[in-house]
Amino acid sequence: MATKKPPRRTAERILEVALELFNRFGEPNVSTTLISAEMRISPGNLYYHYPAKDELINALFKRYETALNKLLAAADSVRHVEDAWLFFHMLYELIWKHRFLYRDLNDLLSKNRRLELDFQRVMASKEQAVRQVLAGLKYGGVLSMSAREAGPCADSMVVLLSYWLSFEYVRDPRHALEPELAGAALMRGAFHLLSLLLPYLEPVSKEHLFALAGKYQT
Repeated sequence: MATKKPPRRTAERILEVALELFNRFGEPNVSTTLISAEMRISPGNLYYHYPAKDELINALFKRYETALNKLLAAADSVRHVEDAWLFFHMLYELIWKHRFLYRDLNDLLSKNRRLELDFQRVMASKEQAVRQVLAGLKYGGVLSMSAREAGPCADSMVVLLSYWLSFEYVRDPRHALEPELAGAALMRGAFHLLSLLLPYLEPVSKEHLFALAGKYQT
């Protein structure tokens, strides 16, 4: 007889449902009442675990940051264009999974002081990881970039990482954040991010990047 899986804890289920609703409708459009109704639990049960909506958001951000830090740790192993493509695509996938944070970023930060400080820490971690990627590509012999050039380039890459989904949304507000379109959006994001390196890539690596973009976007 198969062993029954233990039921998921209510607090974890609340986070999963909140994340799904925030991603689908945007955080400002989702109330705790809607979350409890979706779960078919009482509002009091939800408030027992998360007395305020900000606590839900902060808990989701903490999960995101934990996963992000694990991924960013791989930045110093990037040596070639394909390594960088995989790294940044995985990073975009993680951002997509928590896209409500980026979709409603300015609004969230204006209302939540703790999140504002936490997000500044995340931005600094991203910038450090991007600098490690650039250093690794240079070490691998595929990138010719001075230290003076690396700083502005890293900043530009972090901007794209942070606002690419907003750009996609503006291009097609009705469909851009639909799950079935995620794959193409993430591929475009990874390519445009790495296209910032085109002036600095060695010719063979430049062609490799275009080949990767064609391979994954077909």
